[in-house]
Amino acid sequence: MKSAALITGASGGIGLEFAKICAKEGRNLVLVARRKDVLEKEAAILRKEYNVHVLTLAADLSSLGSAKLVWTEASEAYAIDTLINNAGIGLYGEFVSADTEKEMAMMQLNMVCLTELTKLALPSMRARKNGKILNVSSVAAFVPGPLMAVYYATKAYVLSFSEALAEENRNTGVTVTALCPGPTATGFEKKANLGRSVLFQSRLMTPESVAMAGYKGMMKGTVIVLPGLRQKVMIPLLRCIPRSVIRRAVRYSQRPL
Repeated sequence: MKSAALITGASGGIGLEFAKICAKEGRNLVLVARRKDVLEKEAAILRKEYNVHVLTLAADLSSLGSAKLVWTEASEAYAIDTLINNAGIGLYGEFVSADTEKEMAMMQLNMVCLTELTKLALPSMRARKNGKILNVSSVAAFVPGPLMAVYYATKAYVLSFSEALAEENRNTGVTVTALCPGPTATGFEKKANLGRSVLFQSRLMTPESVAMAGYKGMMKGTVIVLPGLRQKVMIPLLRCIPRSVIRRAVRYSQRPL
């Protein structure tokens, strides 16, 4: 059976850039996103440009049971040796007034689906003693997030989960990587209503640079990847700052204009 990389949230942004990098390396692809038409359009380009096989699966991964359906179809077609859990959403605003259904969907997508796909992928990877898993977290994982409390908490889960699995799978042939980018120009801020916050008025990272940093880190087996100099400098410094100061600083950086 031919091998392939399974990438969620692959219709645009960081996910699509991961798909391009993998295709350029000659990897077959299973691309997952909600929008079938967009997926098919991008898949056609990848097939033509890189001469790779591309399977597209349209699925809303924020719905219960979707992860298992995706995995079943993907694993019947290919031996999945790379899993990139990139799909994720955010929600801006105070917790007390935020839409509960949107928060539950965010937790399902950002944490539960990611966990389930990883659970489904690991047994076959370990049996083959070969596999790479990359989970897209965020610099948000390192701090509490007033005005995006649930989103920041989901990314903290992804980071902690990925680190734990990286240790559990040490010396098995399977590596687990957490990619923790800062604010990136993917359109995420518009969907999360973050465009009006101060945080997204500064210079943003590009999805191309984030995906490349993540891919290189994944291939090396790096556990935590911090793309960009700002993140590499900022995160270690957080250990020296009182949590009360960090909380207030994050809220200030996310205040509406």
